[in-house]
Amino acid sequence: MSGGTEHLLAALFMAGVASAMGYRSTTDLDATPRTTVTFDELSGVRFFSMHTFNYSTLLLEDDQGILYVGARGAIFALNSTDVADGSHRTIHWEASPEKRMDCLQKGKDNKTECFNHVRFLQRLNSTHLYACGTYAFHPLCAAIDANRFVLPSHFEEGKEKCPYDPARGYTGLIVDGGLYTATRYEFRSLPDIRRNLHQRPLRTEESPLHWLNDAEFVASVLVQESKDSPVGDDDKIYYFFTERAGEETTSFYDKSQVARVARVARVCKSDVGGKKILQRKWTSFMKARLVCYIPYYEVLRSVCTLDAGNWASTVFYAAFTLSAQWRTMEASAVCRYSISAVQHAFEGPYMEYQDSARKWSRYDGAVPEPRPGSCITDHSRRKGYNSSQDLPNSVLDFVKLHPLMFEEVKPAGGEPLLVKKNVAYSQLAVDRVQALDGHSYDVLFMGTGDGWIHKAVVVGSGIHIVDEVQVFRDPQPVESLVISHVQRSLYVGAASGILQVPLASCARYASCYDCILARDPYCAWDGRACSPTATTASAGLVQDIQSGNKGCRSSSGRGFPTWKNRTVLQGDDVLLPCDQRSNLARAVWLLNGSQVPGAGQDRLRVGVDGLLVTDTLPQHSGEYRCYGEERGLRTLLAAYSLSVLPELPRGPTAAPRPHAASQTDGDMKVAYVSAIVALVVLCAVLSAVLLYMSCLEKRKGKYVLGEPRPASVELQTVSANCLRKGRREEEEEEELTYPDGCLRIIPGEAPTAPTSPVKELPAVVPPLPPPPPLPAELTNGVGALPNVLRKMNGNSYMLLQQQEEPLASPLYSASFTEELSKILEKRKHTQLVEKLDESSV
Repeated sequence: MSGGTEHLLAALFMAGVASAMGYRSTTDLDATPRTTVTFDELSGVRFFSMHTFNYSTLLLEDDQGILYVGARGAIFALNSTDVADGSHRTIHWEASPEKRMDCLQKGKDNKTECFNHVRFLQRLNSTHLYACGTYAFHPLCAAIDANRFVLPSHFEEGKEKCPYDPARGYTGLIVDGGLYTATRYEFRSLPDIRRNLHQRPLRTEESPLHWLNDAEFVASVLVQESKDSPVGDDDKIYYFFTERAGEETTSFYDKSQVARVARVARVCKSDVGGKKILQRKWTSFMKARLVCYIPYYEVLRSVCTLDAGNWASTVFYAAFTLSAQWRTMEASAVCRYSISAVQHAFEGPYMEYQDSARKWSRYDGAVPEPRPGSCITDHSRRKGYNSSQDLPNSVLDFVKLHPLMFEEVKPAGGEPLLVKKNVAYSQLAVDRVQALDGHSYDVLFMGTGDGWIHKAVVVGSGIHIVDEVQVFRDPQPVESLVISHVQRSLYVGAASGILQVPLASCARYASCYDCILARDPYCAWDGRACSPTATTASAGLVQDIQSGNKGCRSSSGRGFPTWKNRTVLQGDDVLLPCDQRSNLARAVWLLNGSQVPGAGQDRLRVGVDGLLVTDTLPQHSGEYRCYGEERGLRTLLAAYSLSVLPELPRGPTAAPRPHAASQTDGDMKVAYVSAIVALVVLCAVLSAVLLYMSCLEKRKGKYVLGEPRPASVELQTVSANCLRKGRREEEEEEELTYPDGCLRIIPGEAPTAPTSPVKELPAVVPPLPPPPPLPAELTNGVGALPNVLRKMNGNSYMLLQQQEEPLASPLYSASFTEELSKILEKRKHTQLVEKLDESSV
């Protein structure tokens, strides 16, 4: 698709977001990472990898200091203090050759699918772990002794606990010994939410309505709503997934496409199914739409949860991307939901499927008691309903036909926290940090589809992205994120290995201003350096998360950088570099205390890499200071003293007098005119000789099909008489003639002559002197390459290009000698200027 169409779609997308929300502009929602850290700039990271792939299933036991990793054909137990210290333990769990052969016979890929991908790894009890793997499309599960860390002799069938396909969306939890999983289990089965390892196994209903419609599961969360519940409620398991929409949806993109929407569903932990109706099926299953106002194809990618020790304060953070219909652009959104908003949707009206219209619509009829889909509470028990098997048939019949709720789950504040183009978020992790101002801030770690981590702090109804860090040199999706509070580390799982990244990289901020402007809740200024708040006494620390500009003693500058001298000749160009570490800062230049305009006035051009002064004049001399202006603060980044010389500096030797220089210029003009005249005479002599030889030549070459052709080609100049003869013999010879009558191509060997006519030419005129070589290094700060690139705003770049005036051709310009004289003169000037310091390049 053309670039114009892509821009149009992007504009439509952002306009759709704005119209759907009706709140802040999309500019307010799009946050630029303040700083960019490439892979080569990483520090304090540790990497673990063995001879396998897909390190995507992580289980952190912080109190034990162990990070368990499920990969392809192996399970690892890593030291969470340092995953790369070599003390890891390994369980090799490869698929057997027989199962791999069977997988191949099913038509599966031997390079990706016919392995044992460990998809589930959790603590089963105090002594054992429970793991499940795809096992080359024959899923198996095993209870592993955590102390011995070896595979058991007996395996369990995993076809109802683990998906066959390693790429299938899957989520699972172990709650009170029961295994709650959601995926599309068997080879061609429908998606399902199941409970195993329990005396009452349950699953979702498939008849007469499919409760799940081509669902791809993302996450599952246990919310312990029974704790301190005034109504005696039950714990609930919430499932997050994307599925095809059954209700009406609106799409400005393509009305022929089936919309996919995000959902949240829940079941009760104490659900045991119905007695006659919904036997071995969930009686508490309900689902509702999860909206984030991306019109209109919302694909849920990741969900993370915070509860702060109290289930009533539970919040869910969810990352969304555009669906496959938007193939020409990438965009992501992050929304925050409260548990109360989810409960509100499940307590609202139901929807009902209309067979005649073949769509879902609001149900306004009578609702039986107790409320269908709700858990057993004290109110239900007082009426004699002590378990789901005691529920009346009317309630169970209603549950079968009304699994979808009418109300949507809306994000906090009614709008996304972040809408970002050209980024595909694949994973989220969240931490809650107590700041020095007494408030708690949620810090989000957002992994991208190309191996970057965005660290962001939620401030009010928006997000400030502290930095973006390239954690993998080779682009690859971030597949899992786990936070360790004990180790103060973030563990990143991907196809190539496990990376341990510190939550805080405070040493990266070199000054008080860097530390304050970063607005990183993990860091604060202690008067000498930016230090982690978790390991530093809070007395005397300075931090400003809300506004990011208060706390440093001075209101401008961070000290005075080293002055650099620049000396150029009048008319030359000079670039004064100014490196902006922050992507949010604006460059402000002062010349002798007055601000330099940024619109290219007075031959001054402010770019992302510095200040370019073109065709310098003596009045451009002075003191230049470059400041980075951010959130009202100015930080001094560079300082220069520029001197523009009006004429050539005079050395110890006497300079040539003016009349002598004029005489030299005149001699050069005479030499060039003589050379041009000699070239014209030479061309005339060569033409005459070639014309004479062509008239003497009687042999005619022909193309003969089927015969080998000679390797050489002869060029001959022919006269008008020869051309007319060619026309008369055109039918016989079938030769090709040209309207100008000067040239024809004759294949064959060129005629040999005893004496080459070139040897009879007069003496060759001395060739023109070669043009002066370009200097290897320009002394005015402008690099030899015409383009200057600067990394800006994530993975995009800004281009500063300098245009060069092409020199006129000496054959068509009468002022060639004057232009060449100017070039030679400027070359002399350049060589006479003193050498710059090393920072000028």
